[in-house]
Amino acid sequence: MSNDLQSTMERVGNRFNLGEYEIIAYLTVLEHGELSASEVSDRSEIPQPRVYDTVRSLSDRGLVELRESRPMKIVAVDPETAFGSVQDSLDELISELEARYTAPARETEAVSLVKSRSTILRYINEIIDDAEFELIVSLTPELLTKFHDDLASAVDAGVSVDLIITPLSRAPDPNEFQYQEVATVARGRRGITTPILAVADGNYSMYATQDALKDDRDRYGVIFNRSALGFLVSGFFGTVLWSTAESLSVGGKKRPFPRRYASIRRAVKDIHEFDGSFYLRAMGRMVQTGEPVTVEGKVRKAAINETEEVATIDVITGDGEVEIGGLVAAFEDVEAQEIFLGRERIPSADDFE
Repeated sequence: MSNDLQSTMERVGNRFNLGEYEIIAYLTVLEHGELSASEVSDRSEIPQPRVYDTVRSLSDRGLVELRESRPMKIVAVDPETAFGSVQDSLDELISELEARYTAPARETEAVSLVKSRSTILRYINEIIDDAEFELIVSLTPELLTKFHDDLASAVDAGVSVDLIITPLSRAPDPNEFQYQEVATVARGRRGITTPILAVADGNYSMYATQDALKDDRDRYGVIFNRSALGFLVSGFFGTVLWSTAESLSVGGKKRPFPRRYASIRRAVKDIHEFDGSFYLRAMGRMVQTGEPVTVEGKVRKAAINETEEVATIDVITGDGEVEIGGLVAAFEDVEAQEIFLGRERIPSADDFE
């Protein structure tokens, strides 16, 4: 670290290194403009023996002036004057730190624990922004407000968004709130213990309890950076949360075909929603051997059970009929890790560039 940068950081740190009494005394004087030491004590409940040391500390930092009269007067300094140099130092500090900043590689760790509320919120924002074709989120009404514009941007970009709001009792009224702007399908869930989570494209994901967003140091969030682990969050969302939530809104902004999916359940639902033929391209692996495979053909049948725990797609290929399942499929022929659906033909990679 250069000497200039170090001195800048020291100036900023020294100016803001205020104790509880100093903060209370400063705000008290600032509100009244001018007070005696006794008046500061009376209005702030700072013990009389501590007032003189406190206001002299504020004077040393240039936040107040001391007028040695009888009694001594403490006069507030205009905040623009008092903090102007701090703002300049912060601007300088941020500029120099940005020049030195190297973004950490997200993929270096499969799982990360985060304990800061602000960090958890930053990851939610990043996951929403990262989604290219599919996003699932479970949020509180407050977080829905916070990330409204980010979710709306995802919907406008053609991302399929499944949204859960919890608790249902505090979810915005569908008659007053335009859920279609922020979600393809929105549901509400009663439980106040429903976790906060987000998954982008079945891959990058995070999971946190609602308590973790209350600045509780004993709580934490979990970040999953690899698809095999992100699937755990997606599976939990689909089988435990989504299936026990009540509908708030359906039929958001429609995406054109061909479409890309990380979840076979979403693909099956779209097949059921539209009439006519579908053509599929699925990339994954054979269930029994684990060998990588790409399946292409016309969809013959798509099924999903009532609890949405099991979903399958039967495809007619040049080599016969193949049964496609989702991640960790056990009974089907192929475990699909990524699915592409088209209406007129089999989708190609060029469709998604």
